[in-house]
Amino acid sequence: MSLREHIARTLALGVPLTGSLVAQMLIQLTDTVMLGRYDITVLAGQVLGSTLFTMALLFGAGFGLAVTPLVAEADSRGRTADIRRVARMAMWLAAGWSAVAIPVFLLARPIFLALGQSGVVSDIGAEYLAVQGWSIFPAMGVMVLRGYLSGLGRARAQFWAMAAAVVVNAAVNYALIFGNWGAPELGVVGAAVGSLLSMLAACAALGVHAAVATREHALFVRIWRPDPDAMGRVFRLGWPIGLAILAEAGLFSASSVMVGWLGEVPLAAHGIAIQIISIVFMAHMGLSQAATIRAGNALGRNDRTGLARGAQVAMGLSACIVTVTVTLFLTLPEALVGPFLRADDPDRAEVLALGVAFLAAAALFQAVDAAQVMAMGGLRGVQDTRGPMVIASVSYWLVGIPAAWVLGFGLEFGGVGVWLGMAVGLFLAAVLLQMRFWRMVQSNGSAG
Repeated sequence: MSLREHIARTLALGVPLTGSLVAQMLIQLTDTVMLGRYDITVLAGQVLGSTLFTMALLFGAGFGLAVTPLVAEADSRGRTADIRRVARMAMWLAAGWSAVAIPVFLLARPIFLALGQSGVVSDIGAEYLAVQGWSIFPAMGVMVLRGYLSGLGRARAQFWAMAAAVVVNAAVNYALIFGNWGAPELGVVGAAVGSLLSMLAACAALGVHAAVATREHALFVRIWRPDPDAMGRVFRLGWPIGLAILAEAGLFSASSVMVGWLGEVPLAAHGIAIQIISIVFMAHMGLSQAATIRAGNALGRNDRTGLARGAQVAMGLSACIVTVTVTLFLTLPEALVGPFLRADDPDRAEVLALGVAFLAAAALFQAVDAAQVMAMGGLRGVQDTRGPMVIASVSYWLVGIPAAWVLGFGLEFGGVGVWLGMAVGLFLAAVLLQMRFWRMVQSNGSAG
């Protein structure tokens, strides 16, 4: 396969996957933008609540992401029954994890208080999660269905389903946060209702598409029947993925907690900056998922050369995106942060200044963040997940979080110091994961 063909195939997967990921992020971004214009304190509470929700969702997402390489490999080998089996059992695992997460969301207030957050912000965060937390069920369903469709190379439907969810969320938010169109003004609860309804819509759309477009797999027929072997395969591959994702999410969540110790205004600025870099990160995540699919296909064909070339192309495309985004963060930070705030907000100047500083720090670790997620995608494609989990846990929790505390509070660099500490953990993860992936490619291309 020529270089041009590798690029074309990677983009054919990566662009719609990125679009669907960006659309999913836009749901949370819409909450942030509208609540930022509604009230800064309410926004701080929503940032706190969504941080806890995201941590739970991202761990559970490991089961959905595990489906992708398993389905991609089975599809290359023509094993239709294996495709159906792993996708069904991933749904079981997703539902089980959602049920475990709900009590945590309902007990969020004492958790926030124990982490040193103010009573007002903790109350708002808990109020948000009391409604939005229930969206974990459809959100996990979306993760599994996207993993299944991605493994089959069906990426476009995901984009349209998530784009529709963004529209639903924006409309409900506009009505219920501010009390427009004759609706009650519910503030943060309105944002929570919007997120819940949008996830229900996306899950339903993807479920219908999967049932119709891939009817040969009979995905939902006798879904209640247990399959211990398939469930074990998904679980063994998925839980390390979930913990690796949770380790990185925990790094960013810990940064939110630390910045929250500095006050509501720094936390609001931090939340805005996180939203901006998260949207950009979805481009790298989309390419990473494309790398997972292509690596899984190459594994099914026993094609080590194709595995290496596909990874090189995906990583090269990611590097191009890094160049563009770092330039934007350093040259146009006010234009990126400003739209999140009302022009007449009394805290606007302070939030804007802090947001600009956070984006400058983010520019420093964009390259290493992209490098680690691309390596992680390749490793998932060859079904190597436990080693990356250990690397992520050590890099983010034993190095990144302590570095963030030392730079932010020990050396008194404040919020910017917290962000620079995160960069230290991301750098270590990028180096170790890249080394592991390329060693594996040079050996036998599979972790077994």
